[in-house]
Order: sequence, then C-alpha cells, then structure tokens
Amino acid sequence: MHALTRIQVTPAPFCVDHEYRLAASHHQDGAIVFFVGKVRDMNQGHAVNQLTLEHYPGMTERVLYGLADQARARFAVNNITIIHRVGTFSLGEEIVLVIVSAIHRHAAFMATEFIMDLLKSQAPFWKREVTEEGARWLSPTLQDSTAPEKWMNKE
Repeated sequence: MHALTRIQVTPAPFCVDHEYRLAASHHQDGAIVFFVGKVRDMNQGHAVNQLTLEHYPGMTERVLYGLADQARARFAVNNITIIHRVGTFSLGEEIVLVIVSAIHRHAAFMATEFIMDLLKSQAPFWKREVTEEGARWLSPTLQDSTAPEKWMNKE
C-alpha cells in the first residue's frame, strides 16, 4: 500500500474519527499520532472572543504539501493528513488537524511535531483576534518563530 498525503484548507469542520480511520489504512503501522488545535479563550493575556483565519489560496496548499514531503523524507512515516480551517471561529472550535501514521511511535510523534512547528512559521495564514479591547492582527510569537531552528541539521 502506498503512503497517502491528504491536505485540505477549508472553512468546513473536520471529523477527527473519520480522518483517523483514513490515516490508519496502513496495517503495518503501529502508531497513529494526531494533533488538534482549537481556538482558546486567552492569548497573550487577552480574553479572546473570536478568531478569524485567512490564507493565501494555492500557496498555502503548496507549503503544506511541502511540509508533508519534508516530514516523510526525514522520518519513517506513511500516511500524513493536514487539515487547516479558514474563516471565523468561536471559542473551542477545532481549526487544525495533523495526523501521521508510522510503524513506530517515535517517528510519528517527531513528524507531527515537525509539521506543526514549521506550519506555524511557514504556511501563509493570518490570524485576527477579537478581544474585549477590540480586534487585532496577530504576529508570530517568539516561540513560533524560533521553533524551526530545532529541526535544522537534525535528522
């Protein structure tokens, strides 16, 4: 069975169970790791009421496919799913899903972390929060900006 890469940028909600079952199609894989990112109620000391995510269509998908290719080249993984939602979201809504399958858990965990670290710094998404103080566009955090450094020259 060939490795599957599924990339989707969409306003539609995703079903974690459905996506898990698709990613679990390699029967030799003993590990399936997934990450779900949600809209949280606080950010940088401000109470968040709403989050809007925008993206650069076409380029965003190319970056996400590139991240999946890099993860597959670096780690012994099989299926990779990256779904990122765009639009306006309320607190607690799921906005990003990364699922990685592999024969062993270490590769699946590493690839998932690698994808999320680079997604946060390389994919062309823009975030606008609405707080009690008003609306504001967010800049990448120091942690998001420096996270890719840990992957440089690390195999």
